[in-house]
Amino acid sequence: MLDTLYGFLIVFGLLMLGAPIAFGMALVGFGGFALIVGLNPSLAMLGQIAYETTMSDSLSVVPLFILMGNLITRAGLSRALFEFANAFLGHHRGGLAMATVVACGGFAAVSGSSMATSATMSKVAIPSMRRFNYADSLAAGSIAAGGTLGILIPPSVILVLYGTLTSTDIGTLFVAGVLPGIVGMLFYVGAVQVATRLNPEIGPRGERTAWPQRLTAFSRIWGVAVLFALVMGGIYFGAFTPTEAAGIGAGGAFLFALLRGGLTIRKFYEVLVETAITSTMMFVLLIGAILFSNFINVAGLPRELSAMISGTEAPPLVILVIILAIYIVLGCVLESLSMMLLTVPIFFPIIQQLGFDPVWFGIIVVIVIEISLITPPIGMNAFVLRATLPDIPIQTIFRGLVPFILADILRLALLVLVPWVTLFLPSLM
Repeated sequence: MLDTLYGFLIVFGLLMLGAPIAFGMALVGFGGFALIVGLNPSLAMLGQIAYETTMSDSLSVVPLFILMGNLITRAGLSRALFEFANAFLGHHRGGLAMATVVACGGFAAVSGSSMATSATMSKVAIPSMRRFNYADSLAAGSIAAGGTLGILIPPSVILVLYGTLTSTDIGTLFVAGVLPGIVGMLFYVGAVQVATRLNPEIGPRGERTAWPQRLTAFSRIWGVAVLFALVMGGIYFGAFTPTEAAGIGAGGAFLFALLRGGLTIRKFYEVLVETAITSTMMFVLLIGAILFSNFINVAGLPRELSAMISGTEAPPLVILVIILAIYIVLGCVLESLSMMLLTVPIFFPIIQQLGFDPVWFGIIVVIVIEISLITPPIGMNAFVLRATLPDIPIQTIFRGLVPFILADILRLALLVLVPWVTLFLPSLM
């Protein structure tokens, strides 16, 4: 137990000093394993993990889905999605904020990145909301909260990493994320309705759009809707594997971007470079996390925690609530991906011992991570917005996020108490 405690303290110390989380976990994992088992076994483990991770067939979905998201982003989908959602919702009180949430959910379904969704949608939605005199708090809050859907609605890179760390089927995780993602979107729309009902001035009504214009708006996004349905439908019905779905998605995104005229040779080169950089970062993170996880396992922390839990008489639900409370507290001081990579190797064996479904727990973990993206003091989506919208103070952004944080807590409680919402679609696969 002391070995792992020292390991965590060193990792946190390196983080405070500004070291990348991937290298911090890799250094501590390699060094701790060497101290317990020996230097030669640790060197062998390092080489084997690096080779197997980078050559893994199942992990080829990571660069392919990242490529898919980058291509669709360059095709200008964000504006088309916002215009489509605004055509149906904009005339309601707070309608532009609702449209922003829906557009963020749609963009998240193909980008898989929360921060990319927030940064992209801020450039599209903020001018429209300011034109109708929306409060900056509600405008920024709806974008930052809607952006969190990027890590849950499939294809989600973070679900791929969770599936790899826990040996959980990635296709099943993708399907399991669909309903909770839709529920999250509806809860965010409800948060906007409640906030504007309490204070109508923060979200005035927009203009009503006629049906011909609505159909025109739909015509600009139907291609990507078909692409998403093809990718997820193929996985759901077993027509192809997640890896094959990622290839189909990337190919379809290429055609979509090409047909929309948003892809030149230079832009395509930039997309490929950006995809390579992001994919490399993800693989290095994963290698560091697996090294750290092996150190934790050989140090015996999961075994000791399991023994402690076996000696208590607390119900499994109480233990789960304690674990989720730890996640929420850690989310206030840790970046979301770092938090998942550090904690899943510890808590997952406990969840298995308590008899909870690993797919369900994966979705719960991602939702808790979503909450960490918008909670102070280190809510990454809030700071992404602060960078793209420097005229909006960070306090205003966090104030606008309060209704969405409450909505997230309600959604988390619903999914914990009613696992059926998460497991219904996977049960039909």
